[in-house]
Amino acid sequence: MIHNHLRPFPANFLWGSASAAYQIEGAWNEDGKGPSVWDEFTKISGKTFEETNGDVAMDHYHRYREDIALMSEMGLKAYRFSVSWPRIYPKGYGEVNEAGLQFYDDLINELLAHDIEPVLTLYHWDVPQALMDEYGAWESRRIIDDFDRYSVTLFQRFGDRVKYWVTLNEQNYNTNHGFITAMHPPGVKDRRRFYQANHHAFLANAKAIQSFRKYVPHGKIGPSFAYSPAYPASSKPEDMLAFENAEEFTNYWWLDVYCRGVYPTIPLQNLEEQGLAPHFEEGDLELLQRGKPDFVGVNYYQTITYEHNSLGGIAEGRMNTTGEKGSNQSTGIPGLYKTVANQNLETSNWDWAIDPIGLRIGLRRITSRYQLPVFITENGLGEFDKLEKDQTIHDDYRIAYLKSHLIQCLQAMNDGVELIGYCSWSFTDVLSWLNGYQKRYGFVYIDRNEREEKTLHRFKKDSFYWYRDVIQTNGDHLFQ
Repeated sequence: MIHNHLRPFPANFLWGSASAAYQIEGAWNEDGKGPSVWDEFTKISGKTFEETNGDVAMDHYHRYREDIALMSEMGLKAYRFSVSWPRIYPKGYGEVNEAGLQFYDDLINELLAHDIEPVLTLYHWDVPQALMDEYGAWESRRIIDDFDRYSVTLFQRFGDRVKYWVTLNEQNYNTNHGFITAMHPPGVKDRRRFYQANHHAFLANAKAIQSFRKYVPHGKIGPSFAYSPAYPASSKPEDMLAFENAEEFTNYWWLDVYCRGVYPTIPLQNLEEQGLAPHFEEGDLELLQRGKPDFVGVNYYQTITYEHNSLGGIAEGRMNTTGEKGSNQSTGIPGLYKTVANQNLETSNWDWAIDPIGLRIGLRRITSRYQLPVFITENGLGEFDKLEKDQTIHDDYRIAYLKSHLIQCLQAMNDGVELIGYCSWSFTDVLSWLNGYQKRYGFVYIDRNEREEKTLHRFKKDSFYWYRDVIQTNGDHLFQ
């Protein structure tokens, strides 16, 4: 639809930015913290770009006050961060590490002192290595109670000051790379284990939300889902069916369980016929029903286009983790769908389709299907940034990306989407998991590379000043 007049962003809109513990904190073995699976996995040769790891990362653990001062200078209204589970429970359960709790106490208090709303993510992929060693982490039902115990510890400690909470970050993306592509821990390729691990994660998510109602009754909680809305490659009926398959298997499989407490019928029947469906125990469906969220967190970066894939068709393809544009390959599930490049869209150097209207489409689909508010918990552009001799960073491409997506957020709100806020990814540059430090997302450039920590000095990019002006004008600057 085309609007004759756009209502502005509401006065209480949460203009924010985001990060994750492993990607910025460093201090991987300090103050009683135990190792996470990523502390171990990144030490395996060949797993990450140029053998990068988060041992030091952006040293946010020691520099968080400096980083929050920059957030305050920008005028951020919200900052989404994650808590490192092994920093709180080094063994995953048992004795709590008070020093870990104190770090996040100090972080939250510093944010509040600068009038920045803390948005706390319980889990952003860094499960304690001890739980992987003991029982396979998400492959065991034991993790449901361990995650709940960890979550309750945070609810009790921080619930008086933190209103907005995220349970699991990108469960779909993380488990896909853990059990389908083998690019994340535990690094295996087994679709049955993939679906069972996801079932345990769904139950853990629901139980944590159920506990949240008791300990933080006035707060808001929901998962963050990596949503890449599906497009058909053409109007051919077989491509339309592939698109329907993709939306069901890659999106609604997670969103329906989160928001409705049930698995979508058609994918579940298909997986049951193949012997891949998760095993249910008594009480599972009831727990899923009791764990419905207050909002849907959306991490949006791109749409994905699909076409027909025969039973003997494409299954695996190489993912671009180097920034060598054009190196990404199609993937798929034979008999269901395969990905194809969308010739109508530009792409980043990592071959991610740049599609701001796709964000609007995704927000509308969620609103129509689930009637829940949405919180954009990640959206951003990872690219090569250059620190000039005068210590400036000119990232007009990032400004253009963020501007186009924020305009579509406003369009979606005028369509009827209830949007709580928008957290860009990311505030400072981060370790981009498999992609190293060269793939930069932040408003703030950090002086380091894959091999050298250098000075770790913070430099404000052009986008820093641009987003500051957007916030100060409550979005009016988008149209100047």
